[in-house]
Amino acid sequence: MLWTDGFGMFGRGLDPWSEFQRIENEMNRVLSRFVSPSTGDFPAVNIWSDGEETLVTTEIPGIDAGGIDISVIGKTLMLKGSREPDKVEEGNSYHRRERWYGQFSKAIELPFTIDADKVGADFSNGILTIRLPRSEAEKPRKIAIKSA
Repeated sequence: MLWTDGFGMFGRGLDPWSEFQRIENEMNRVLSRFVSPSTGDFPAVNIWSDGEETLVTTEIPGIDAGGIDISVIGKTLMLKGSREPDKVEEGNSYHRRERWYGQFSKAIELPFTIDADKVGADFSNGILTIRLPRSEAEKPRKIAIKSA
């Protein structure tokens, strides 16, 4: 489809690389049906910090809270779990299948040591929220200066 505007590949204002981009996008779309997402990409997370603690949120619908394993080692948060495939009655087939299933694991390294005894997690409506408090030993401390 190099001749889309009637002026050929080098028509007015036409980017000669746009056709390559379109082909790449189409190949990615077609091939994505056959390749499952990398376990490092799923689940996607949002992470923010206020200096005292870090908050991690992730959307993992279709997974039971009991099937999620959260662990903390030093500065690293580990998430593990799995999503079962949808049950399809015998004789039925998919028209389209985009939802990912299978096992996943994700390691998130933070810039500080986590106080593992104070970590908290809530799971509601498919959203997992994890609170990771900063270790007391890593928090900045004010040092009093003694005068002579």
